[in-house]
Amino acid sequence: MNSDNKLFYACSLIEYIGRVTKNKRSDLIGFLGDDVRRIYSHADVFHCEPIEKVADDFIERNSITQGDYDNVGTERYEVPGYWDVGKVFERLIEDVSDEPDMVDGIRKVYSSWIADRILNFNSDLYYQPRTYLAECYRTGEVIDA
Repeated sequence: MNSDNKLFYACSLIEYIGRVTKNKRSDLIGFLGDDVRRIYSHADVFHCEPIEKVADDFIERNSITQGDYDNVGTERYEVPGYWDVGKVFERLIEDVSDEPDMVDGIRKVYSSWIADRILNFNSDLYYQPRTYLAECYRTGEVIDA
């Protein structure tokens, strides 16, 4: 797998685990700790297993508890799949990360203000072009189009 595919898988797995455990993605990054690097580095191996099994292994390994952040069950409209959300975060991280280490970019984006805003599917931010999302991230706010 090349870096883009590894990043895509890592972001999709983070989204899947977040949905299963109902944790904000920034909290989840904290729970995963150094395993964020493990997920990214070994994505080419992990993708061979069902994502449900890989997620269960990381949930158990890191003792990730159930949270109360349910951004899927509270939505009024159709919710994008975890692979779709993974693609949005992959692109955003690629576009804004100036880190030589992609794992640092993952941590920064998921710990930033924009992660929760993108994951509010009742708004239209998730559906915006990648260049717009990157500019919002850089400016630190949702900008007028």
